[in-house]
Amino acid sequence: MPNTKEIEQNEKRVRREKTSKRVSTGKREKDVNAKSSKTERKKPIDNKQKRNPRNSKRHTNKIEDVRFKKSPLKIIPLGGLLEIGKNITVFEYENEIIIVDCGLAFPTEDMLGVDLVVADTTYLEKNKDKIKGMVITHGHEDHIGGIPYFLRQVNVPIYATRFTVGLIKNKLEEHNLLKSTTIYEVEQGTTVDFGKMKVEFIRTSHSIPDAVGFAIYTPIGIVMHTGDFKIDYTPIDGQKIDFGRLAEIGRKGVMLLMSDSTNSERKGFTRSESTIGEVFDELFMHCQKRIVVATFASNVHRVQQIIDASVENNRKVAICGRSMVKMIETACELGYMNIPKNTLIDIDMIKSYPDEALTIITTGSQGEPMSALTRMAAGEHKKVEITPNDLIIISANPIPGNEKFVSKVIDDLMQIGAEVIYSSLADIHVSGHGCQEEQKLMLSLIKPKYFMPVHGEYRQLIAHAETAEKLGIPHENIFIMKNRTCA
Repeated sequence: MPNTKEIEQNEKRVRREKTSKRVSTGKREKDVNAKSSKTERKKPIDNKQKRNPRNSKRHTNKIEDVRFKKSPLKIIPLGGLLEIGKNITVFEYENEIIIVDCGLAFPTEDMLGVDLVVADTTYLEKNKDKIKGMVITHGHEDHIGGIPYFLRQVNVPIYATRFTVGLIKNKLEEHNLLKSTTIYEVEQGTTVDFGKMKVEFIRTSHSIPDAVGFAIYTPIGIVMHTGDFKIDYTPIDGQKIDFGRLAEIGRKGVMLLMSDSTNSERKGFTRSESTIGEVFDELFMHCQKRIVVATFASNVHRVQQIIDASVENNRKVAICGRSMVKMIETACELGYMNIPKNTLIDIDMIKSYPDEALTIITTGSQGEPMSALTRMAAGEHKKVEITPNDLIIISANPIPGNEKFVSKVIDDLMQIGAEVIYSSLADIHVSGHGCQEEQKLMLSLIKPKYFMPVHGEYRQLIAHAETAEKLGIPHENIFIMKNRTCA
């Protein structure tokens, strides 16, 4: 048997082995736990979700949406909607503003003591640092008449075609603003770069030379603004509307079309300006009376045809009315009119010629209270006295709101005994605005996604919208706007 000493030694050896085993096991457990802890720390960084293509795509799209989202284009008509006249529209993208036209309107009957009406441009005055320039479609008063009054508040550069520039300069010279204003002459077919927006000047047809529409290129799409237009296949100056360019822009894809609505209630086509010459020839041919013709001063082609008929029938021509005189001077200087020598005489010389050898071209076709024809009818004109031996031709249609003024002038002239011919009696006037079929052609060429009828009263905007809907533009894509609202 083992002695006591050997037993004690064996017990000590066993206790040492057990202790050694427990220490070794603890170390291994500690190492495993440490490894597990390290794995858990790496898990958020190196997990399977990061390599999941579906999750990665969703995350990328979210970033792209935020990064490439474009700012909105604001279109703010300040005038010209639900009314005739004072056309002015603001195009604003981020920190840039372009102004299209700046016209005036005639006062209504309830505006006692008011001579002219211009748009409220407070918004532009508050944002004048954003304005890059003003582009003008053509030279009629309802598109340029408000420029001097606006320039007194905000001085901006003006871009227009040659004849329109000439008319604007005349107006600014009267207001002593010509030297302080920067005006750029732009040829039809040229594109002006304003930075984030560009404006292309496209030739159109209207009752004044050098009329244009605009293709406005913006970061979110093309906006086509027709300006005032008609489809005239035989224009006096031979400058037909640029159908090819309009169709080309339409193929590119136009986001919005803003189109002239003046004659949207009239079916068919507007007659060519060249047809008026034949009517004048017939009226002048066998007339033994003095002929007085009232028309718009800005209708250069109409005035040219009146002068042509006078020359053909051996009549001298006198010009009456300051705006008419200035318009003819400008047109002749720029080469838009051709008047044979010794045709024009001074208004002070009219008594030196027999009635059958004299034509007077005058302003006042709208019955404006202070116009030359109105003063003639009232017997208040200092140089022209109407007699029963006068043939008065009013070669214009009354602008909405002017009907009573025109009717009174006609009555006053007839009471004197003069013979009066106006549009209800003969085809002595054609409109400068397209009717329904011409509006359909414009819509078909441009093929816009959205449509905004402009330049007209409410019933005209509605009629134009109905025409667009018939051509396939969805009802929800057509906007009937009001002045001082944002599209």
